[in-house]
Amino acid sequence: MAVPQERLDTGSVEIHADPAGYAGILTPAALAFLARLHRRFEATRRLLLQARRERQARYDAGDLPDFRADTAAIRDGDWRVAPIPAALQDRRVEITGPVERKMIINALNSGAKVFMADFEDSSSPTFTNQLDGQLNLRDAVNGTIAFTSPEGREYRVNDKPAVLVVRPRGWHLHDRFFSVDGEAVAGALVDFGLFAFHNARALHARDRGPYFYLPKLEAMEEAALWDAVMAAAEDELQLPPGTMKATVLIETLPAAFQMHEILHALRRRAVGLNCGRWDYIFSYLKTLRGHRDRLLPERGQVQMTAPFLKAYSELLIQTCHRRGAFAMGGMAAQIPIKGDEAANEAALAKVRADKLREVQAGHDGTWVAHPALVPVAQEIFDRYMPAPNQLGVLRQDVQVTREQLLAAPNGTITRAGFDNNVEVCLRYTAAWLDGLGCVPIHHLMEDAATAEIARAQLWQWLRHADVPAGGAPAGGALEFPDHAPIDFALFDHAVAVHTHRLRDSHHPGAARADDAAALLSAMTHADQLGDFLTLPAYDQLA
Repeated sequence: MAVPQERLDTGSVEIHADPAGYAGILTPAALAFLARLHRRFEATRRLLLQARRERQARYDAGDLPDFRADTAAIRDGDWRVAPIPAALQDRRVEITGPVERKMIINALNSGAKVFMADFEDSSSPTFTNQLDGQLNLRDAVNGTIAFTSPEGREYRVNDKPAVLVVRPRGWHLHDRFFSVDGEAVAGALVDFGLFAFHNARALHARDRGPYFYLPKLEAMEEAALWDAVMAAAEDELQLPPGTMKATVLIETLPAAFQMHEILHALRRRAVGLNCGRWDYIFSYLKTLRGHRDRLLPERGQVQMTAPFLKAYSELLIQTCHRRGAFAMGGMAAQIPIKGDEAANEAALAKVRADKLREVQAGHDGTWVAHPALVPVAQEIFDRYMPAPNQLGVLRQDVQVTREQLLAAPNGTITRAGFDNNVEVCLRYTAAWLDGLGCVPIHHLMEDAATAEIARAQLWQWLRHADVPAGGAPAGGALEFPDHAPIDFALFDHAVAVHTHRLRDSHHPGAARADDAAALLSAMTHADQLGDFLTLPAYDQLA
């Protein structure tokens, strides 16, 4: 979809959308602040994205990620992050969700210790969604947020809300609705800049931050850029240095080899690292897309007990606790299954087992996607972690090698698994194009990360599985128990079937089924695996 022709020139920033209703957010002072951030940091952001492309080219040519030789002194050094604020000392259960008004209220009231308000993977970045989110969070910070449902039900925040942490978009995404000097502004700076300008001082006055989750980092230099951005914002907003605190999601394969370095780059403001498991699996697929011996089995079999994910999780715990930072566990994506008690209990049992594994390994907290899972996860952490955290669990027994982080697990690819990838990616993409970034599919709350796993697996399987009838893929340890031929005829048929079903359904995104199918088909048939589904999809947003 083309950029809207109407433009509002507000001093240094051009807004390529109708700003009506957002005067309280898009103030001249806020936009001037955003313009200064862009001019100061955009060149560095572009250089870092070019460095990503160059690294990926080396991986495509046969190289593999490894621990950096030039930063060994950081890994071996004796240093710790700055003291962690009292408000973040106990993070045993965190709930995540998009910046939609009712969801914000429900999340703040959920009983979780922390609410991560998400401008990133669980939000579709329409102009309205992002700016409504800024309004909603401003009202939440000011204590005035409220919502009345069409049925007349009133929603308000209780007197013990979760601590607010905000996740802006990653460095790779631009925002087509804001430009400075003819350049699109980074989505990360739009989300961070507007939120910080309007809320940082109020949060600081209450010893509540502001606090941020930082997504999709691949290198310490990208963390250093965030440190510089926050330092500049603190200076402009007259906040003490180090006021803004950050938890980094380790959700890319290259970042797993630089955890010490990322904490070091942010050491005056880092409070922890998080096992962003779904994006991490996607990054494994994307980073190793050209390596035939690194195929993963279907998504449902790639659990955190897989050796390469267990190694990543334990290395994160060891790294964080050595440096005085928190090691946060991953997402439980299950949602309640109404009307089927047995199925619901089976889903909850999976959540309990996952959280038990995390707390016994040494994690200081975990994520859930639905308020109903907060007491489930909290019961496990309360029982096995009576203290606010587990910083004393140093995991000195952990010795993780490069090959352990890179080793693909055994497993299977079935027709059902292939078909599920097509369905999930198609349905999520259609909903995203229709403005919804958090989509329930088969009793799981899917976001962009899980759709990316499905898309990347389809692309890689179709090129590298090489499955004759009943055979095994070249170079892999996978099995095909139903002798499923992995070819484009199978893919094209599955896309056609699921597009027809979605078009005739009441599922989110039904109206955009054909657009989603065209996008998924084009990206899967392309010679090169696209870096992110959301990049080409962004231009088709309403």
